[in-house]
Amino acid sequence: MANGGTPQTVSAMIGLVVEAASGSEVRAHIDIDERHHQGSGIVHGGVYAHVIESMATIGASAAVRDQGQGAVGVNNQTDFLRPFSRGRLDIVARPVQQGRTLQLWLVEISNSEGKMVARGQVRMFNQTRNTA
Repeated sequence: MANGGTPQTVSAMIGLVVEAASGSEVRAHIDIDERHHQGSGIVHGGVYAHVIESMATIGASAAVRDQGQGAVGVNNQTDFLRPFSRGRLDIVARPVQQGRTLQLWLVEISNSEGKMVARGQVRMFNQTRNTA
């Protein structure tokens, strides 16, 4: 829990910093250290899967917000491309397809050399927000 007993989100605990967000692109970064590691000293795949789904959700929800909708992930496919241990990772999410009920978002995570370390795509379902 954060200060004052308020629970933190997973994204906050991981350190995801969203720099810009719209319905057509989301940009963020994360500073990786040993808190993000699995037993062999590289980033745990769950960190990548969470970041990819979060980025897609932010963008997809922004795309349908003006229609009184939000978006939730219904499928997350994450590929781990190269090991990474420490430093900044840049993340970019863009829509591949945006329809009335479904969206598909591609998210790429790259190191400071511009080499992709992970990528994923998330199928998002557009749903009416519960206003109750």
